[in-house]
Amino acid sequence: MKISKLSPLALTVGALAGVLAAVSLVVTAYFGYRYWDQERDEKARTEVVDVASRSVAAMFTYDYNTVDKELPKAAEALSPEFRADYLKLINQAIAPGAKEKQLTVNATTQAGGVVEASSDRAVVLLFLNQVTTSKENAQGTTTGSRVRVTLEREDSRWLIDAVTPV
Repeated sequence: MKISKLSPLALTVGALAGVLAAVSLVVTAYFGYRYWDQERDEKARTEVVDVASRSVAAMFTYDYNTVDKELPKAAEALSPEFRADYLKLINQAIAPGAKEKQLTVNATTQAGGVVEASSDRAVVLLFLNQVTTSKENAQGTTTGSRVRVTLEREDSRWLIDAVTPV
Protein backbone atom coordinates (compact mmCIF):
# COMPACT_ATOMS: atom_id res chain seq x y z
CA MET A 1 0.00 0.00 0.00
CA LYS A 2 1.36 3.34 -1.00
CA ILE A 3 0.48 6.49 0.94
CA SER A 4 0.78 9.71 -0.93
CA LYS A 5 1.46 13.00 0.70
CA LEU A 6 -0.85 15.96 0.09
CA SER A 7 0.77 18.98 -1.36
CA PRO A 8 0.76 22.26 0.62
CA LEU A 9 -1.56 23.74 -1.99
CA ALA A 10 -4.11 20.95 -1.47
CA LEU A 11 -3.95 21.50 2.32
CA THR A 12 -4.45 25.24 1.86
CA VAL A 13 -7.42 24.73 -0.48
CA GLY A 14 -8.96 22.23 1.96
CA ALA A 15 -8.51 24.60 4.92
CA LEU A 16 -9.96 27.49 2.93
CA ALA A 17 -12.99 25.38 1.99
CA GLY A 18 -13.53 24.50 5.65
CA VAL A 19 -13.30 28.15 6.72
CA LEU A 20 -15.73 29.19 3.97
CA ALA A 21 -18.19 26.50 5.05
CA ALA A 22 -17.99 27.68 8.67
CA VAL A 23 -18.44 31.34 7.69
CA SER A 24 -21.36 30.40 5.45
CA LEU A 25 -23.01 28.55 8.35
CA VAL A 26 -22.56 31.53 10.72
CA VAL A 27 -23.93 34.02 8.16
CA THR A 28 -26.93 31.79 7.40
CA ALA A 29 -27.67 31.38 11.12
CA TYR A 30 -27.38 35.13 11.73
CA PHE A 31 -29.71 36.12 8.89
CA GLY A 32 -32.09 33.30 9.75
CA TYR A 33 -32.34 34.61 13.30
CA ARG A 34 -32.85 38.19 12.06
CA TYR A 35 -35.65 37.05 9.75
CA TRP A 36 -37.34 35.08 12.56
CA ASP A 37 -37.02 38.05 14.92
CA GLN A 38 -38.53 40.44 12.33
CA GLU A 39 -41.43 38.07 11.70
CA ARG A 40 -42.05 37.85 15.44
CA ASP A 41 -42.03 41.67 15.74
CA GLU A 42 -44.39 42.00 12.77
CA LYS A 43 -46.78 39.49 14.33
CA ALA A 44 -46.64 41.50 17.55
CA ARG A 45 -47.52 44.69 15.64
CA THR A 46 -50.65 43.05 14.26
CA GLU A 47 -51.71 41.47 17.56
CA VAL A 48 -51.29 44.53 19.75
CA VAL A 49 -53.68 46.75 17.80
CA ASP A 50 -56.42 44.11 18.09
CA VAL A 51 -55.76 43.48 21.79
CA ALA A 52 -55.58 47.20 22.61
CA SER A 53 -58.77 47.97 20.65
CA ARG A 54 -60.83 45.27 22.36
CA SER A 55 -59.40 45.78 25.84
CA VAL A 56 -59.60 49.58 25.93
CA ALA A 57 -63.15 49.58 24.54
CA ALA A 58 -64.12 47.15 27.31
CA MET A 59 -62.42 49.34 29.93
CA PHE A 60 -64.52 52.36 28.93
CA THR A 61 -67.85 50.62 28.21
CA TYR A 62 -70.36 50.13 31.02
CA ASP A 63 -73.99 50.30 32.04
CA TYR A 64 -74.94 51.63 35.45
CA ASN A 65 -76.99 48.47 36.13
CA THR A 66 -74.05 46.11 35.58
CA VAL A 67 -70.99 48.32 36.10
CA ASP A 68 -69.86 46.25 39.11
CA LYS A 69 -69.58 43.16 36.88
CA GLU A 70 -68.50 44.64 33.53
CA LEU A 71 -65.49 46.74 34.48
CA PRO A 72 -63.81 44.21 36.81
CA LYS A 73 -64.09 41.69 33.96
CA ALA A 74 -62.34 44.19 31.65
CA ALA A 75 -59.56 44.45 34.25
CA GLU A 76 -58.50 40.87 33.46
CA ALA A 77 -56.71 42.24 30.38
CA LEU A 78 -54.53 44.59 32.46
CA SER A 79 -51.09 44.13 33.98
CA PRO A 80 -51.17 43.50 37.75
CA GLU A 81 -50.08 47.00 38.79
CA PHE A 82 -52.34 48.79 36.32
CA ARG A 83 -55.21 46.44 37.25
CA ALA A 84 -54.95 47.48 40.90
CA ASP A 85 -55.13 51.19 40.00
CA TYR A 86 -58.01 50.60 37.56
CA LEU A 87 -60.06 48.58 40.07
CA LYS A 88 -59.51 51.26 42.70
CA LEU A 89 -60.77 53.93 40.26
CA ILE A 90 -63.81 51.80 39.41
CA ASN A 91 -64.77 51.23 43.03
CA GLN A 92 -64.14 54.77 44.24
CA ALA A 93 -65.35 56.90 41.34
CA ILE A 94 -66.72 55.27 38.20
CA ALA A 95 -69.24 52.78 39.64
CA PRO A 96 -70.74 55.17 42.23
CA GLY A 97 -70.96 57.99 39.66
CA ALA A 98 -72.49 55.71 37.02
CA LYS A 99 -75.16 54.48 39.42
CA GLU A 100 -75.94 57.94 40.74
CA LYS A 101 -76.32 59.54 37.30
CA GLN A 102 -77.60 56.35 35.61
CA LEU A 103 -74.81 56.47 33.05
CA THR A 104 -74.43 54.11 30.16
CA VAL A 105 -71.24 54.47 28.16
CA ASN A 106 -70.46 52.66 24.92
CA ALA A 107 -66.88 53.03 23.73
CA THR A 108 -65.77 51.93 20.28
CA THR A 109 -62.38 52.05 18.65
CA GLN A 110 -62.52 53.97 15.39
CA ALA A 111 -58.89 53.49 14.37
CA GLY A 112 -55.58 52.41 15.81
CA GLY A 113 -51.96 52.16 14.88
CA VAL A 114 -48.68 50.99 16.28
CA VAL A 115 -46.32 53.68 17.53
CA GLU A 116 -43.60 51.19 18.46
CA ALA A 117 -43.45 47.44 18.94
CA SER A 118 -41.08 44.68 19.81
CA SER A 119 -41.74 41.07 20.72
CA ASP A 120 -42.49 41.90 24.38
CA ARG A 121 -43.56 45.58 24.54
CA ALA A 122 -45.70 47.81 22.35
CA VAL A 123 -47.26 51.25 22.24
CA VAL A 124 -50.48 51.79 20.29
CA LEU A 125 -52.41 54.97 19.53
CA LEU A 126 -56.19 54.51 19.49
CA PHE A 127 -58.97 56.83 18.39
CA LEU A 128 -62.10 56.19 20.46
CA ASN A 129 -65.69 57.34 20.34
CA GLN A 130 -67.77 57.21 23.50
CA VAL A 131 -71.53 57.57 23.48
CA THR A 132 -72.79 58.47 26.96
CA THR A 133 -76.42 58.46 27.99
CA SER A 134 -77.80 59.36 31.40
CA LYS A 135 -81.07 60.05 33.16
CA GLU A 136 -80.58 63.75 32.27
CA ASN A 137 -79.59 63.09 28.65
CA ALA A 138 -81.33 60.06 27.21
CA GLN A 139 -80.35 60.97 23.63
CA GLY A 140 -76.68 60.70 24.48
CA THR A 141 -73.53 62.63 23.86
CA THR A 142 -70.70 61.46 21.63
CA THR A 143 -67.15 62.24 22.66
CA GLY A 144 -64.04 61.47 20.68
CA SER A 145 -60.69 60.87 22.30
CA ARG A 146 -57.20 59.61 21.58
CA VAL A 147 -55.30 57.38 23.96
CA ARG A 148 -51.80 56.03 24.01
CA VAL A 149 -51.84 52.41 25.15
CA THR A 150 -48.76 50.62 26.44
CA LEU A 151 -48.84 46.83 26.33
CA GLU A 152 -46.47 44.28 27.84
CA ARG A 153 -46.28 40.61 26.93
CA GLU A 154 -46.67 38.33 29.91
CA ASP A 155 -46.03 34.73 28.94
CA SER A 156 -47.98 34.40 25.68
CA ARG A 157 -50.52 37.13 26.43
CA TRP A 158 -50.52 40.89 25.80
CA LEU A 159 -51.65 42.94 28.81
CA ILE A 160 -52.46 46.64 28.97
CA ASP A 161 -49.89 48.35 31.17
CA ALA A 162 -50.98 51.98 30.76
CA VAL A 163 -53.61 54.11 29.06
CA THR A 164 -52.74 57.78 28.65
CA PRO A 165 -54.97 60.42 27.09
CA VAL A 166 -53.27 62.28 24.24
